[in-house]
Amino acid sequence: MSVRLGRYVMAGVITPQQGCLIQWGYLPRRFLPPWSHQVNRFKINRKKDISMLHQRRINITLFSLFLAHASAVTLTGCVSRHGEEHLVAPTAPIKAAYQEIKINQAGYYPERSKVAIIPASGTTPFSIKNLHTQQVVFEGVSSAALAWDLADETASTADFSALKTPGLYQITTADGLQSPRFRIFAQALQQPHDMAIKAYYFNRASSALDMAFAGQWQRAAGHPDDHIVPLSQPAAKPFASSKGWYDAGDYNKYIVNSGISTYTLIRALKDFPAFYANRQWNIPESINQLPDMQDEISWNLDWMLSMQASDGGVYHKLTTKNFAGPVMPHEATAQRFVTAKSTAATLNFAAVMAAASTLDTLPDPALKQRYLRSAKMAWQWAQDNPKVYYTNEKSVHTGEYGDDEVSDEFAWAGAQLYVATGNKGYLQAFLTHERKLSAPSWSQVYPHAYLTLLNEGRAMLTPDEAQAIENTLINYARELVEQSHDSAYQIPARAEDFVWGSNAVLLNKAVLLWTAWKLTHENDFNVLAQRINDYIFGQNPTGYSYVTGVGTRPPQHIHHRPSYADEVVPPVPGFVAGGPQNGHQDGCNYYSKAPARSYIDDWCSYSTNEVTINWNAPLVYSLAAELDSRTR
Repeated sequence: MSVRLGRYVMAGVITPQQGCLIQWGYLPRRFLPPWSHQVNRFKINRKKDISMLHQRRINITLFSLFLAHASAVTLTGCVSRHGEEHLVAPTAPIKAAYQEIKINQAGYYPERSKVAIIPASGTTPFSIKNLHTQQVVFEGVSSAALAWDLADETASTADFSALKTPGLYQITTADGLQSPRFRIFAQALQQPHDMAIKAYYFNRASSALDMAFAGQWQRAAGHPDDHIVPLSQPAAKPFASSKGWYDAGDYNKYIVNSGISTYTLIRALKDFPAFYANRQWNIPESINQLPDMQDEISWNLDWMLSMQASDGGVYHKLTTKNFAGPVMPHEATAQRFVTAKSTAATLNFAAVMAAASTLDTLPDPALKQRYLRSAKMAWQWAQDNPKVYYTNEKSVHTGEYGDDEVSDEFAWAGAQLYVATGNKGYLQAFLTHERKLSAPSWSQVYPHAYLTLLNEGRAMLTPDEAQAIENTLINYARELVEQSHDSAYQIPARAEDFVWGSNAVLLNKAVLLWTAWKLTHENDFNVLAQRINDYIFGQNPTGYSYVTGVGTRPPQHIHHRPSYADEVVPPVPGFVAGGPQNGHQDGCNYYSKAPARSYIDDWCSYSTNEVTINWNAPLVYSLAAELDSRTR
């Protein structure tokens, strides 16, 4: 018999009582991880803990099972009922993937810049074969090799931009290295974009996901959040705080992380209105007259509004006291609360609501006015309470999103309110809190002020103010171009960028690069932003396409509770994994300590394989920017 679950052969032994692995029909691709899910479902011996996953043998008996490298496995052969058969593992699977030629597994549209990364110590001849005709259609020689210490790798670049004919292809070198198959086609990157934005629909709170919209990832509604009280006031009158997006792999909702997430999606809708005007991805609201992007943003805005208290301050998060176990939303029934208010949450709220009040795609003037009134109330509360920093209450053990440096939040909220009102007093807050530009993150939102002022706010600035802000952004973009020369992968990544959510660090740099390109049309900015998209979809040292459901080697075991618990083999599609970094905060066993390779596709790895709404947002933006750039 043959049970094909991946591309690598693993070692194993089976008792004769088990026969020809007859029970393995119930373990397609997903295989063992997540460990406890399979323990519960298939009655595997619970005494074999997750550390067993990292052995180099598979031991299968009638009552117990433990695996190594279980995310990519092939078992071959039939076990006789009269004896045992041993299956031999020739190599560790991850090392084999390192030796592949790396390409963008999502594909390329014909006119796009195209490169592949070849593990090599020098220039290397390569050829590209059309897999339909079996004809070699392109030949070339790669660039000189570059060593990249962050990946513990030396590689060279193969440029095949001149190949523009649609088709299915594969790259091969003279010494036998191959790339995954890839396509050149006019619609490249469109489906990945739609999957990335639809991930927000899949992460909606307080709503059932019907089969008509969610397919096999349908689920019951969870967390109505219609009876919420502050943790510090259990006897207070309850209020409703429904809707919003689950933040990440967990089921809590956090205002601070909703700030960067919601704004980045608003930014995409504002920057690419023609792209989103008629674009749909099959959500319940697709039948109305609004863009689907507006509808998805509104789902979270509705929740955010409910988090503002009567005095203007905003509760930091809506949470349980502890993280839920690996269960579906409707099974996570622990009591939920709102925690204390904070300056960071209130300013994030003010900025997002001010931005929402200027959306041209919102047809309701009264709702826009409500957004603006709420933003002004929040701003005043933050002025009166400028140093209310949040830390978890003693009984709360969920994500903190603590931030005790809020000058960037003041700058951003001030810029947004200036654009929304024209009141110069708000602009002064931005000018007072000017700082060095860097990639946006949930704790560093200063760049959002730049993006707002250089777009809808530009006409409200003096020529000197506008030029100074533009020069700062362009100079930063040129620094990123210089950084990209340090490795064959041609991405602007340094050691300090390989932190929790390293993929989002790069994608947020792409957001700034696309803005710089729109202002200048300097080709280097466009190409570098494309290289970041390439990296996310497989042109990286691990060889993974980091987006679920996209490419030939996407993550299968993301740290995401619905994907873990739903008993559906593929994970929910469209989520970008956090990406490599060698902090190893989760205590899992990693195959490499090199920062750019230290990633495992395992539920265990919440430090590299979790998903979050703030990591998906710049992916959505960067893909929309690239697709929109084709029309400019």
